[in-house]
Amino acid sequence: VISPEDKIEFHIRDTMDAGGNLCDLDTVRSVISQGPERIRELIAMGTKFDHDKTDQTELTLGREGGHSHNRIIHANGDATGAEIMRAVIAKVRSAENIQVIENAFTLDLLKYDQRCRGAVVAVDNNKKTLFWASETILCTGGAGQIFRETTNPSVATGDGHAMAYRAGVELRDMEFMQFHPTVLYIAGSSRSLITEAVRGEGAYLVDSDNYRFMADYDERLELAPRDVVSQAIVTQMAKTNASNVFLSLRHLDSEHVRTRFPGIAKAVAEFGLDITSDPIPVRPGAHYMIGGITVDDQGQTSLPGLRAAGEATSSGLHGANRLASNSLLEGLVYGVSAARRASEEALKSSDKELEVFPIVSDQLRHSQTSIDVSDIRNSLRSLLWRAAGVRREAESLTTAIETILMWQTYVLAQELPDADGWELQNMLTVGKLLCKSALAREESRGVHLRTDFPDTDDENWRQHISIGQNN
Repeated sequence: VISPEDKIEFHIRDTMDAGGNLCDLDTVRSVISQGPERIRELIAMGTKFDHDKTDQTELTLGREGGHSHNRIIHANGDATGAEIMRAVIAKVRSAENIQVIENAFTLDLLKYDQRCRGAVVAVDNNKKTLFWASETILCTGGAGQIFRETTNPSVATGDGHAMAYRAGVELRDMEFMQFHPTVLYIAGSSRSLITEAVRGEGAYLVDSDNYRFMADYDERLELAPRDVVSQAIVTQMAKTNASNVFLSLRHLDSEHVRTRFPGIAKAVAEFGLDITSDPIPVRPGAHYMIGGITVDDQGQTSLPGLRAAGEATSSGLHGANRLASNSLLEGLVYGVSAARRASEEALKSSDKELEVFPIVSDQLRHSQTSIDVSDIRNSLRSLLWRAAGVRREAESLTTAIETILMWQTYVLAQELPDADGWELQNMLTVGKLLCKSALAREESRGVHLRTDFPDTDDENWRQHISIGQNN
């Protein structure tokens, strides 16, 4: 909340409205109230957000789905994430007390005497190394790669979710995967995200008959929350027997469109499309994992010594459907609170002698079966897209769980040699957890649409579904 016309209460209301009656109000208020300070910290760190052309002291504010006011700060038109990363990475590299280890893969958490003691990390050509720590923070991002259609980078394979689960840490709400409504859908292209801000600037959604259909589903039209828009698109695709719908910007000022969305204009131009005049083919794709490791307001998990922040967590902010751009805000707020608390706890133990813990590990049942990691990965992603995508029902979820359990019998039993195999093992673990949770929640709420239980059931299901190794 930056604009004088906007208020903290408005942002809280928008978040609660989008969250499918499952947000934690105290968490929502806390995160949103801390937002302006966190934004000021990013600016002080060197992040260059876009400013009003007529008044360079004022930040340019856009609007996205579910927001009642213009409050979305952006950078370089449509490259906000890249600019934030640039500034934060530069800050990290300038800090003498931070050691950065690149191209490493964290396999598992170290746990002894019911406390997290660090992690096992593969470094230097997959050499397994023990990193002992008095405090550990998981900020490993999401799990969109378990689905065939996703906006996520290739590394978003649910690694943090899986290693926390293996360590006995509580996870919850794993059924709530948010599908972004507008993902570029062109054969041969990467599944690039077409930002919500495009619709915020006035773009229309039209079907294969050039019919603007959102009025049939919600009075907020293209600016309805993401779950509503995604489900409307899937329904309209089925009605028209089409594989996608289209974003149309041809009615908007062409110069403004190119200036506001240079990245998207360039991306579609590579496929012979002009963003200002051609309809852009889009369909939903897995975007944001709302469920994750259960944390309190300090990022503390159910395992002492382990904290978590960002998309790997379930903080209570998003409920059953994340309000657009609240994820970046959550990452900023919980990154600070988890780090501060972890630092305080680490200082308390810094004067103690380092204990030596015994290494105890479950023995793997080594299998001689040769497996095609890529084939199983592709099969898993297609299976989950069919069974646990935007629309779900009991029979397909049950079949998916049975299939994943079959794959697990010979994939999890092996000590695979590299990140491709480790990611597959994590994807199988997270995929099973998502399907089991989706099968358990016999209602439709937020991003979770059960065609066999189409109604929201507050009496029985206005609650979180927690899951651990014992269930």
